[in-house]
Amino acid sequence: MPSFKKSALAAVGAIAVAAIALTACASNGGASAGGADATIRIGSLYEPINLSNTAGGGQGVTEALTGNVYEALYRLNDDGTTEPLLATGYEMSDDGLTYTFTLRDDVKFHSGKAMTSADVKSSVEAVVAPDSQSARKSSVEVVSDIATPDDQTVVFTLKERSISFPYLLSYIWIVNSDATDLEKSEDGTGPYTVGEWKRGSSLSLNRWDDYWGDAAKNAEVVYNYFTDATAEDTALQSGRIDLITSVQNPDSLSQFEDGGKFTVNDGQSTTKELLAFNDKVAPFDDVKVRQAIYSAIDREKLLNAIWGDYGTVTGSMVPPTDPWYEDLTDLNPYDPERTQTLLDEAGLGDGFEFTLDTPSYDPHPAVAEFLQSELKKVGVTVKINTISADEWYTKVFKDHDFEATLQEHVNDRDVVWYGNPDFYWGYDNAKVTKLISDAEQASTEDEQTDLLKQANRQIAGDAASAWLYLYPQIVVASNDVKGYPVNGLNSQFFAYNIVKE
Repeated sequence: MPSFKKSALAAVGAIAVAAIALTACASNGGASAGGADATIRIGSLYEPINLSNTAGGGQGVTEALTGNVYEALYRLNDDGTTEPLLATGYEMSDDGLTYTFTLRDDVKFHSGKAMTSADVKSSVEAVVAPDSQSARKSSVEVVSDIATPDDQTVVFTLKERSISFPYLLSYIWIVNSDATDLEKSEDGTGPYTVGEWKRGSSLSLNRWDDYWGDAAKNAEVVYNYFTDATAEDTALQSGRIDLITSVQNPDSLSQFEDGGKFTVNDGQSTTKELLAFNDKVAPFDDVKVRQAIYSAIDREKLLNAIWGDYGTVTGSMVPPTDPWYEDLTDLNPYDPERTQTLLDEAGLGDGFEFTLDTPSYDPHPAVAEFLQSELKKVGVTVKINTISADEWYTKVFKDHDFEATLQEHVNDRDVVWYGNPDFYWGYDNAKVTKLISDAEQASTEDEQTDLLKQANRQIAGDAASAWLYLYPQIVVASNDVKGYPVNGLNSQFFAYNIVKE
């Protein structure tokens, strides 16, 4: 599943639903002193629902724990490249069906237990378990067998070729196979341990002195959680926090751009705001209706209303950081006359009514009102049904009980979910399913890229969803803080290189 900002789920072929933000306030006191013993105070709108990556912990659990508390065999870097982490490398068989990974031999879990191949095996098995809500579940289901010939060797046998397999493993946390109660506690291998979690307020990470790699450059990181972007901005201005992971209030940026106290970073985002149709339910089972709705929405106007001069309109699920990106905005251009023609052809020339299930957190309510106004102009009535993140997960993602919904998907390379007819939006195109399957079995990256471009053009042309805009990734930090990531790849936020002068 994909990960969504501030929702309640996790998945691949399904979604990692983003975190529900509860009540919020900054953690105790003001900003800390600098140096190796500094405490870095981070502001975020995405509090974890729990501490597990297989139990729907959401975007917040990825942001705080991935790379910081838990690690994977491979690391997805802030620039989109991958490199070995808990593995030293792998060998692939000639037929592409067997991957043999060699593990580092100096890694321990926070509990003190040495990491072995058995832990890798159990971690992958947990991701594909029936009750898993992992963000990479469906992709890892390609594994047919996991062998552990010795403590430092893991052999994966695949059902079919998977050119993305090492990349996909960068999402799988390696967890102590003996650990329990992982929704409330942790046992990872990363440079931090979890300190105190004050639900609705903050989560602290403490530098772990026995870490196998380079020690964190700060002593403690405290994620401070807010439900209101304005309150978060005020906390940064007052010095109660040192940086904000992803600004959600663009109107506030001028206060940080002036005065020379802060740095505003406009990074690369992979977060897409979607109007997702239930493609199995009338009238959205008709491609002409979906295309009509899409062309009735002035996406540039919407983006400007929400984000001002930031963000991008792409016309598809694929962000520019994906290898198979193309600007497809012209496939369903803003054109109300086209909308009317398509509605006439679909037998709905006099308009129709539908319910839009809208998550209650920003920016979805404002987006919903914009869509309601735009579609009214073409005779389509939108009834806004505001729901919580938990309700969204149950009603929309799990039960598929909806006509249309708003949601943000944060993962890169997630266009492949349109190849799964059982995914919550119900898009079912045999040609697309085959193209995506063939792309994953490709023998070269060039072949994979070509096939996924073909698939994406078909998905976009069918208006399988309406991709409204690509979020900007705006990290704002005090000028005395350095070493933080600036790109929003899958919501991870590596904290171990952050220093405070």
